[in-house]
Amino acid sequence: MRTALILFVALSMLTGIVYPLAITAYAALLHGASAQGALIYSGGVAIGSELLGQEFHSAQYFWGRLSATAPRPYTAFDATTLTGSSGSNYGPLHPALSAAAAARIEALRTAERRVGADASRAIPLELVTASASGLDPHIGLSAARYQVERVAFSRGLDASRVESLVAAHTRDRQWGFLGEPVVHVLRLNLALDRESAPLHAR
Repeated sequence: MRTALILFVALSMLTGIVYPLAITAYAALLHGASAQGALIYSGGVAIGSELLGQEFHSAQYFWGRLSATAPRPYTAFDATTLTGSSGSNYGPLHPALSAAAAARIEALRTAERRVGADASRAIPLELVTASASGLDPHIGLSAARYQVERVAFSRGLDASRVESLVAAHTRDRQWGFLGEPVVHVLRLNLALDRESAPLHAR
């Protein structure tokens, strides 16, 4: 009994105190801001994360992928309010997945029609689907370029200026050969707000 009690206390301290503290210190030392959630601040307030996507609905902003983290992806997980970084885990035949895609297609078509854009254009697949995790904060260049006309018109900006912002916020392939060039949606939208204050919703 004494041996079992000693082992219990020793392992509890090792796995419950020593190991977590060591991993936390390692993360803070080598990974800095990423270990704290890679939060993005505006005016001293945390408004998002480099690592997690979030939803935008206004025509004046670029929209990201369908996110399983809406409406506030940078808060602690709460199953009741559906906040926090948790994926949906929907399979390809789940009816909610099809419903979400259909709703996003209609929302995109409606937003395009309101600015006089060609609503019959093919919508990039990533704008109507979530990533495997449901957390991706990036979109590809085709998804960003699809939205340039709408965003430019809604903000009263020249489309070429919006395109230059997209280019400035495009990250090349990882290590030059993995994946595709991507745009961080929140960073791009913050740059838009610096370029042109958002107008009232139309």
